[in-house]
Amino acid sequence: MIKITVLFLSIFITTKTVSQNSENAKLLLDEVSSKMGAYKNMSISFSETLSNENAGIKEGDEPPLKSKIILQGDKYTLNYLGNIFIFDGKKLFVINNDEKEVTITDGDMSGDDGFIYPSKLLTFYNEGYNLEMGDLKNINDRKIQYITLKPINSESNIIKVELGIDINEMYIYKLIQTGLNGSKTTFTITEFKKNQTLSSNFFSFDEEKYKKLKFIID
Repeated sequence: MIKITVLFLSIFITTKTVSQNSENAKLLLDEVSSKMGAYKNMSISFSETLSNENAGIKEGDEPPLKSKIILQGDKYTLNYLGNIFIFDGKKLFVINNDEKEVTITDGDMSGDDGFIYPSKLLTFYNEGYNLEMGDLKNINDRKIQYITLKPINSESNIIKVELGIDINEMYIYKLIQTGLNGSKTTFTITEFKKNQTLSSNFFSFDEEKYKKLKFIID
């Protein structure tokens, strides 16, 4: 009886600790989401690196890709891999400068492929993930609290997502996404600005401009 009681208490304490850990992770992400969501807008410059040990690709083999996104509510402009994405709240305009082509679709990019898209950045953790507090690290004189998110769906192409939270400034400093194929994509914020002055048509697509530049508009 004593052994059974000890075993029961051990399981109960472990379960309670895991539950509290998950709740603390959720509370921290809710606080970050609330604070970042309250800004009038955000301008975020970030770098992206890719590694895959299975394929012999180590982080640092290639220089990081540099990108920038400006968000205001559901709207955003994203400069990524030389292409420009503009979402005006209803339509998404993808401007491919190499091909001189603009693709227009209704609605935001879909998240069905597991990628975390800009408009979902502050809310994606609410559904489909188990949360767990990770390590607290000191990075470049910043206190970064990591939270690990593991997909509930066993058929997900993602093994885990790690969010690094700057606990002094309360914003997402780093996002690390690990895939089933062994790939690890790391996004690190290099510059964060809030409440910038933007023109009223900042998130509008200038169709005449691209027509004059001889872009194909679909």
